[in-house]
Amino acid sequence: QVQLVESGGGLVQPGDSLRLSCEFSGGTFGIEFMGWFRQAPGKEREFVGGISWGSDGARYADSVKDRFTVSRGNARYSMYLQMNGLKSEDTAVYYCAANRIGPSEATTAYQYWGQGTQVTVSS
Repeated sequence: QVQLVESGGGLVQPGDSLRLSCEFSGGTFGIEFMGWFRQAPGKEREFVGGISWGSDGARYADSVKDRFTVSRGNARYSMYLQMNGLKSEDTAVYYCAANRIGPSEATTAYQYWGQGTQVTVSS
Protein backbone atom coordinates (compact mmCIF):
# COMPACT_ATOMS: atom_id res chain seq x y z
CA GLN A 1 0.00 0.00 0.00
CA VAL A 2 1.41 3.37 -1.01
CA GLN A 3 1.44 6.06 1.66
CA LEU A 4 1.81 9.72 0.80
CA VAL A 5 2.58 12.50 3.26
CA GLU A 6 2.57 16.18 2.30
CA SER A 7 4.31 18.96 4.17
CA GLY A 8 5.34 22.56 3.71
CA GLY A 9 2.05 24.41 3.69
CA GLY A 10 1.52 27.66 5.53
CA LEU A 11 0.42 31.27 5.45
CA VAL A 12 2.21 33.52 2.98
CA GLN A 13 1.67 36.90 1.38
CA PRO A 14 0.82 37.52 -2.29
CA GLY A 15 3.94 37.28 -4.42
CA ASP A 16 5.74 34.98 -1.98
CA SER A 17 7.10 31.52 -2.73
CA LEU A 18 6.49 28.22 -0.99
CA ARG A 19 7.68 24.66 -1.57
CA LEU A 20 5.51 21.67 -0.79
CA SER A 21 6.95 18.21 -0.28
CA CYS A 22 5.39 14.79 -0.73
CA GLU A 23 7.09 11.70 0.66
CA PHE A 24 6.24 8.26 -0.71
CA SER A 25 6.50 4.95 1.12
CA GLY A 26 5.12 1.46 0.81
CA GLY A 27 4.51 -0.45 -2.40
CA THR A 28 5.60 2.05 -5.03
CA PHE A 29 6.14 -0.60 -7.70
CA GLY A 30 3.86 0.12 -10.63
CA ILE A 31 3.38 3.80 -9.91
CA GLU A 32 3.26 5.63 -13.25
CA PHE A 33 2.39 9.23 -12.48
CA MET A 34 2.33 11.51 -9.47
CA GLY A 35 0.20 14.59 -9.25
CA TRP A 36 -0.50 17.65 -7.15
CA PHE A 37 -4.11 18.69 -6.71
CA ARG A 38 -5.77 21.44 -4.73
CA GLN A 39 -9.19 22.10 -3.32
CA ALA A 40 -10.45 25.48 -2.27
CA PRO A 41 -13.50 25.89 0.00
CA GLY A 42 -16.68 25.25 -1.93
CA LYS A 43 -14.84 24.14 -5.06
CA GLU A 44 -13.99 20.83 -6.65
CA ARG A 45 -10.56 19.33 -6.34
CA GLU A 46 -8.47 20.34 -9.34
CA PHE A 47 -5.25 19.23 -10.97
CA VAL A 48 -2.27 21.54 -10.45
CA GLY A 49 0.66 19.66 -11.92
CA GLY A 50 2.31 16.28 -12.05
CA ILE A 51 5.31 14.27 -13.07
CA SER A 52 5.90 10.84 -14.53
CA TRP A 53 7.53 8.28 -12.26
CA GLY A 54 9.98 7.03 -14.86
CA SER A 55 10.65 9.84 -17.30
CA ASP A 56 10.20 12.90 -15.07
CA GLY A 57 8.04 14.44 -17.77
CA ALA A 58 5.86 17.13 -16.19
CA ARG A 59 2.57 18.76 -17.04
CA TYR A 60 0.71 21.69 -15.49
CA ALA A 61 -2.67 23.33 -15.29
CA ASP A 62 -2.85 26.56 -17.28
CA SER A 63 -3.59 28.53 -14.11
CA VAL A 64 -0.19 27.72 -12.60
CA LYS A 65 2.02 27.29 -15.65
CA ASP A 66 5.17 29.45 -15.45
CA ARG A 67 4.66 29.92 -11.69
CA PHE A 68 4.71 26.38 -10.29
CA THR A 69 7.27 23.62 -10.86
CA VAL A 70 6.95 19.93 -10.03
CA SER A 71 10.14 17.97 -9.42
CA ARG A 72 11.39 14.69 -7.99
CA GLY A 73 13.85 14.19 -5.19
CA ASN A 74 17.22 12.53 -5.75
CA ALA A 75 16.06 9.52 -3.80
CA ARG A 76 13.07 9.25 -6.17
CA TYR A 77 10.67 8.73 -3.27
CA SER A 78 9.82 12.37 -2.88
CA MET A 79 8.08 14.96 -5.01
CA TYR A 80 8.06 18.71 -4.68
CA LEU A 81 5.84 21.57 -5.79
CA GLN A 82 7.71 24.87 -5.99
CA MET A 83 5.18 27.69 -6.02
CA ASN A 84 6.32 31.17 -6.98
CA GLY A 85 4.35 34.36 -7.39
CA LEU A 86 1.55 33.10 -5.17
CA LYS A 87 -1.85 34.71 -5.51
CA SER A 88 -4.85 34.77 -3.22
CA GLU A 89 -6.64 32.42 -5.62
CA ASP A 90 -3.97 29.80 -4.92
CA THR A 91 -5.35 29.42 -1.40
CA ALA A 92 -6.44 25.81 -0.97
CA VAL A 93 -5.64 22.47 0.58
CA TYR A 94 -2.96 20.87 -1.57
CA TYR A 95 -2.83 17.11 -2.03
CA CYS A 96 -0.30 14.81 -3.61
CA ALA A 97 -1.54 11.70 -5.34
CA ALA A 98 -0.25 8.75 -7.31
CA ASN A 99 -1.69 6.47 -9.95
CA ARG A 100 -0.84 3.30 -11.79
CA ILE A 101 -2.33 4.52 -15.08
CA GLY A 102 -0.19 7.38 -16.36
CA PRO A 103 -0.54 11.13 -16.90
CA SER A 104 -4.02 12.30 -16.01
CA GLU A 105 -5.73 15.40 -14.66
CA ALA A 106 -8.76 13.47 -13.42
CA THR A 107 -9.04 12.79 -9.70
CA THR A 108 -10.67 9.46 -10.50
CA ALA A 109 -7.45 8.24 -12.11
CA TYR A 110 -5.56 8.32 -8.82
CA GLN A 111 -5.58 5.45 -6.37
CA TYR A 112 -3.45 6.96 -3.61
CA TRP A 113 -3.80 10.29 -1.83
CA GLY A 114 -2.08 12.16 0.94
CA GLN A 115 -3.92 13.91 3.75
CA GLY A 116 -3.36 17.40 2.35
CA THR A 117 -1.58 20.53 3.50
CA GLN A 118 -3.14 23.99 3.78
CA VAL A 119 -1.74 26.88 1.75
CA THR A 120 -3.15 30.30 2.52
CA VAL A 121 -2.14 33.35 0.53
CA SER A 122 -3.26 36.55 2.21
CA SER A 123 -1.97 40.01 2.99
